[in-house]
Amino acid sequence: MKLEKSIELYTKGKKHLVGAVNSPVRAFKSVGGVPIFIEKAKGSKIYDVDGNEYIDFVLSYGPMILGHRNSVVEKTIKKYLKNGYTFGASTKGEIILAKIVCEAFPGMDKVRFVNSGTEAVLSAIRLARAFTGKNKIIKFSGCYHGHSDALLVAAGSGLATLSLPGSKGVPDEAVRNTLIAEYNNIDSVKNHLKKHTDIAAVIIEPIAGNMGVVVPDSMFIQELRALTKAKGILLIVDEVMTGFRSKFGGAQELLNIEADITCLGKVVGGGFPVGAYGARNEIMEMVAPLGDMYQAGTLSGNPIAMACGIATLKELKKKNPYNDFEKTAERLEQILLEAARENGVDLQVNRFGSMINPFFTKEKVTNFESAQTSDTNKFKTFFWKMTEHGVFLPPSQFEAWFLSTELSKRDLLKVKEAIKIAMKAVADKFKN
Repeated sequence: MKLEKSIELYTKGKKHLVGAVNSPVRAFKSVGGVPIFIEKAKGSKIYDVDGNEYIDFVLSYGPMILGHRNSVVEKTIKKYLKNGYTFGASTKGEIILAKIVCEAFPGMDKVRFVNSGTEAVLSAIRLARAFTGKNKIIKFSGCYHGHSDALLVAAGSGLATLSLPGSKGVPDEAVRNTLIAEYNNIDSVKNHLKKHTDIAAVIIEPIAGNMGVVVPDSMFIQELRALTKAKGILLIVDEVMTGFRSKFGGAQELLNIEADITCLGKVVGGGFPVGAYGARNEIMEMVAPLGDMYQAGTLSGNPIAMACGIATLKELKKKNPYNDFEKTAERLEQILLEAARENGVDLQVNRFGSMINPFFTKEKVTNFESAQTSDTNKFKTFFWKMTEHGVFLPPSQFEAWFLSTELSKRDLLKVKEAIKIAMKAVADKFKN
């Protein structure tokens, strides 16, 4: 596999870009080597600047659920481009996409479109504080909700400690009202509720996708919803990653819970920068211009992004690929586990709908602590062998793989062969 042009671009990029990238995971720090620079994509495949072809399991970290350059979506984008790119004024597309989104999520009467998942989440937290008149929030260790100051926090040594800043530049004051709980541990939430009466909201990824793929225990998620309701605390469900990925709507419906506020992104924009937050009328009517909670954005509801989102969701509803996603993910799980057993490699595989992730550990992965038992050096070897054999994976043990409707049986056969080779390479390198 040749990477000469990627190496050249990486060297040039370091002069005017921070680390030659615009988002840290792209720098390949956790797997080593040089970042791969992409030139184009089509269907299930992505192509780098050196002409290498890969089956794509990154899919821009989720949005490309229909594969790259879906013909219907592309035709729609081209049509709307002729009308102009941005107006700083309202358009019909915003109303159409809002209706599609609200109808897909029970309990959501109104939605506000923004430009990213981070923006959706920080707005949702501000809204929860405005609605309840309280300041504190609870988040779960290992759940990622964007890079706003209040959420860039790491837990201390205990299960229910006050948070510490998780990044330079985040002052203690910014995270003073953020409390950390442990995913899948309801007692860690109860401990906070005993100590604090000024909690505005609990925020959670319904399926944690930034510590791999971690699924909530049914009793945990049900009790969390019951507790928050009983205490008058809003439940914010961050479906930026999971929205429209496991069903036409949200993972919360499959988990039999209903959020007070839902955050969305990725699939909703079909590949363009779109985020959203929505809730029932009494909450959303706190948002300006109806209420006193201010939030605005010059490019929010951008007409091209709205057109792409509408076309993507309409195609997705028409295709209804969710049963096929489940079968494909199950097959991938079998392939991964079989290859691991044949080579004596410790492996756990977690999946939910069209999201899947292997962990190189003996321990069942149920939270951030158990996810961290994964052998990242083994993943590094696995990653590069998969790359060499034409499979494009997220360059981190703790990022989910995503499936698209364009993944074919032929693709799966190639992936199976790559997994066999990669798992053998792991076994050979890490023999006891």
